Amino acid sequence: MRKRIDARAPAELPTPDFFQALAGKNRLAILSWLCTCAGPRRVSEVASCCDVDLSVVSRHLSALRTVGILEATRRGKEVFYSVNTRVLVSALRNLANA
Repeated sequence: MRKRIDARAPAELPTPDFFQALAGKNRLAILSWLCTCAGPRRVSEVASCCDVDLSVVSRHLSALRTVGILEATRRGKEVFYSVNTRVLVSALRNLANA
Protein backbone atom coordinates (compact mmCIF):
# COMPACT_ATOMS: atom_id res chain seq x y z
CA MET A 1 0.00 0.00 0.00
CA ARG A 2 1.38 3.41 -1.00
CA LYS A 3 1.62 6.14 1.58
CA ARG A 4 -0.79 8.95 0.86
CA ILE A 5 0.80 12.39 0.65
CA ASP A 6 -0.59 14.88 3.13
CA ALA A 7 -2.08 18.06 1.63
CA ARG A 8 0.44 20.20 3.52
CA ALA A 9 3.45 18.18 2.30
CA PRO A 10 4.22 20.32 -0.78
CA ALA A 11 4.94 23.32 1.44
CA GLU A 12 7.53 21.25 3.29
CA LEU A 13 9.22 19.89 0.17
CA PRO A 14 12.38 21.50 -1.19
CA THR A 15 11.68 24.24 -3.71
CA PRO A 16 12.69 24.05 -7.37
CA ASP A 17 15.38 26.65 -6.54
CA PHE A 18 16.86 24.22 -4.03
CA PHE A 19 17.27 21.56 -6.72
CA GLN A 20 18.48 24.08 -9.29
CA ALA A 21 21.23 25.12 -6.88
CA LEU A 22 22.36 21.49 -6.75
CA ALA A 23 22.04 20.92 -10.50
CA GLY A 24 25.62 21.46 -11.52
CA LYS A 25 28.76 19.36 -11.26
CA ASN A 26 30.80 22.25 -9.84
CA ARG A 27 28.19 23.09 -7.20
CA LEU A 28 28.01 19.44 -6.18
CA ALA A 29 31.80 19.31 -6.05
CA ILE A 30 31.84 22.40 -3.85
CA LEU A 31 29.17 20.98 -1.55
CA SER A 32 30.93 17.63 -1.32
CA TRP A 33 34.26 19.29 -0.59
CA LEU A 34 32.78 21.52 2.10
CA CYS A 35 31.14 18.47 3.69
CA THR A 36 34.60 16.96 4.21
CA CYS A 37 36.03 20.09 5.82
CA ALA A 38 36.35 20.39 9.57
CA GLY A 39 35.12 23.98 9.54
CA PRO A 40 34.27 27.02 7.44
CA ARG A 41 36.47 27.80 4.42
CA ARG A 42 37.35 30.96 2.47
CA VAL A 43 36.37 31.32 -1.19
CA SER A 44 40.01 30.90 -2.24
CA GLU A 45 40.17 27.59 -0.36
CA VAL A 46 36.91 26.37 -1.87
CA ALA A 47 38.20 27.20 -5.36
CA SER A 48 40.81 24.46 -4.99
CA CYS A 49 38.13 21.78 -5.34
CA CYS A 50 37.16 22.59 -8.93
CA ASP A 51 38.90 23.80 -12.03
CA VAL A 52 37.01 27.07 -12.56
CA ASP A 53 37.78 30.74 -12.05
CA LEU A 54 37.49 32.22 -8.55
CA SER A 55 34.61 34.48 -9.64
CA VAL A 56 32.66 31.44 -10.88
CA VAL A 57 33.22 29.67 -7.55
CA SER A 58 31.96 32.79 -5.79
CA ARG A 59 28.75 32.72 -7.87
CA HIS A 60 28.25 29.02 -7.11
CA LEU A 61 28.70 29.68 -3.40
CA SER A 62 26.18 32.51 -3.61
CA ALA A 63 23.61 30.26 -5.31
CA LEU A 64 24.03 27.58 -2.62
CA ARG A 65 23.83 30.20 0.12
CA THR A 66 20.68 31.79 -1.33
CA VAL A 67 18.70 28.55 -0.91
CA GLY A 68 20.13 27.93 2.56
CA ILE A 69 22.44 25.03 1.76
CA LEU A 70 25.48 27.04 2.80
CA GLU A 71 26.06 29.54 5.58
CA ALA A 72 28.35 32.53 5.14
CA THR A 73 30.19 34.27 7.94
CA ARG A 74 32.14 37.48 7.40
CA ARG A 75 35.38 37.92 9.32
CA GLY A 76 36.92 41.25 8.40
CA LYS A 77 37.23 41.33 4.62
CA GLU A 78 36.92 37.58 4.17
CA VAL A 79 33.80 35.44 3.93
CA PHE A 80 33.85 31.89 5.24
CA TYR A 81 31.43 29.25 3.96
CA SER A 82 30.17 26.09 5.63
CA VAL A 83 27.41 23.57 4.99
CA ASN A 84 24.13 24.29 6.74
CA THR A 85 23.50 20.65 7.59
CA ARG A 86 20.25 21.44 9.39
CA VAL A 87 18.67 22.86 6.20
CA LEU A 88 20.17 20.24 3.90
CA VAL A 89 19.13 17.27 6.04
CA SER A 90 15.67 18.70 6.68
CA ALA A 91 15.01 19.28 2.98
CA LEU A 92 16.14 15.81 2.00
CA ARG A 93 14.27 14.19 4.91
CA ASN A 94 11.05 15.95 3.94
CA LEU A 95 11.49 14.74 0.38
CA ALA A 96 12.08 11.18 1.54
CA ASN A 97 9.05 11.32 3.83
CA ALA A 98 6.81 12.52 1.01
